[in-house]
Amino acid sequence: MSVEAAVSKQKPEAGGGMWLGLIAIILGTFVSVLNNSLMNVAMMKFIAVFGSDINTMQWVITGYTMASAMVIPMSGFLGARFGNKTVFIYSVAGFTIGSILCGFAWSDMTLIAFRIVQGLAGGFIMPVGMAIVYSSFPKEKVGAAIGLWGVAAMVAPALGPTFGGYLIQYYSWRLLFFINIPIGILAVIIGKFLLKESPKQVGLKFDTPGAVLSMIFFGTLLLALSKGQSEGWTSLFIISLLFIAFFSLLLLIWVESGSKEPVLDLKIFANVKFTISVIAGSLVMMAMMGGTFLAPLYLQNIQGLSAYDTGLLMMPQSIAMALMMPMSGKLAEKLGIVPLSMIGLTILGVTTVDLHQLTADTSHQWFNTILTIRGIGIGLCMMPLMTAGMNAVLPEQVGNASSLSNVCRQVAGSLGIAIFTAIMSNRQVVHFQHIAESVTVDSVVANDTIQLLSGAIASQGVDAATAAGSASSYLAGMMQLEAMVRSIADTFFISAIPAFVCIPFVFLFREKKAPAASRPGAASAATEELGG
Repeated sequence: MSVEAAVSKQKPEAGGGMWLGLIAIILGTFVSVLNNSLMNVAMMKFIAVFGSDINTMQWVITGYTMASAMVIPMSGFLGARFGNKTVFIYSVAGFTIGSILCGFAWSDMTLIAFRIVQGLAGGFIMPVGMAIVYSSFPKEKVGAAIGLWGVAAMVAPALGPTFGGYLIQYYSWRLLFFINIPIGILAVIIGKFLLKESPKQVGLKFDTPGAVLSMIFFGTLLLALSKGQSEGWTSLFIISLLFIAFFSLLLLIWVESGSKEPVLDLKIFANVKFTISVIAGSLVMMAMMGGTFLAPLYLQNIQGLSAYDTGLLMMPQSIAMALMMPMSGKLAEKLGIVPLSMIGLTILGVTTVDLHQLTADTSHQWFNTILTIRGIGIGLCMMPLMTAGMNAVLPEQVGNASSLSNVCRQVAGSLGIAIFTAIMSNRQVVHFQHIAESVTVDSVVANDTIQLLSGAIASQGVDAATAAGSASSYLAGMMQLEAMVRSIADTFFISAIPAFVCIPFVFLFREKKAPAASRPGAASAATEELGG
């Protein structure tokens, strides 16, 4: 393809229709992300309704995550073969049908099965939606469009815990799924009439070996990451999964490098800007998931807030991220990707380090303020880093680039949660041992505390022996609580590392401007953009 042809394909005509069509992509993304965030607060309800246990019901989340990750790599091929618009509409429709099935589930196994159906259909929504944005909007408008698209991904997690807790408390758990139906139908209708179909490549042959290997790799890897802490990282189950994932990855690389029409075009990673963008985006995702994972643990397990109140408290952070997403696109055009990303990453890193100061009685106002500022930092850096990489690939590579970018960030998020969970558990044991060593048998403070607690319990009509035992148990609980607070604080500190590690990669986005005389016309601009 000539540079001039690349330019003409990369700059579609602007118009109001593409902005209206963006509504369909935003709605589809919103409903898929919202549904996942609703599941996090519904686990105990599912256990009670179906008479199940937590290990079984966790598959409501794990099954969806695995299913979606396994199909994401195929989104590039399907978009090229059948058109991105067609794939997106069928994906949203399939997700909506899966929601109906989940709403009518009659047992834990049927709910898990229907959630997997949801994941198989819904896994295409985000990568194909992103590909449509990059192929439909002119380059100068992509930043703003991706920013608006990112709002859906940020607002949904903010509403999820609060909205889900409200529905469960006052209505029925089935509404967690039925609420998707009108949104999904609206997204399908708008997409059908307002989205523009992308060119179809007739005659493409499906890369069956590559598809099977990619499904095995991503499926086993994500299953190992999600179950590593509960099953034990050295257990035969987890080691076997990692073994299968490693060798399936080697086979995948070998098969795809020799395929003429690979389901995963790994040659895209030869594009330096795209590769840097994927690495940087994955690091930001890990840092962001640290807060998403740790903040609810702290608020619910330490400060005793309900899921509903936790969602309300964390909502300003998500609103800050959502507001900054579209603004970051405009700011990137004026300030450039490097300075804007530097500011965002610095804010993200510094505020996350500040959360190392958490104590059991930290005020909600301080915690909320830090989280909100942190959300501004994430909003400033996330979309510019993604846009820089996607703008660097050729138009015909957008579908594959989008699927690779999405699946890499999903794996990075799961990896981050797995690492932070392991670190938190380890640090909790260490801190409890340190606290226990300082609370000796002859400790005056410990004995005074037990006597004080015993007196308070005995005043309720309990005999002295029972009161003393209850006081000792209460003191042990306080020690465990303090150990958990310190472990969460330590893990927040460590979760800031990916943000700081990301900063050097941002400098690689700097471009050396050639003299104006040597860059006449659109061809020179395209040469700079496409790397020659």
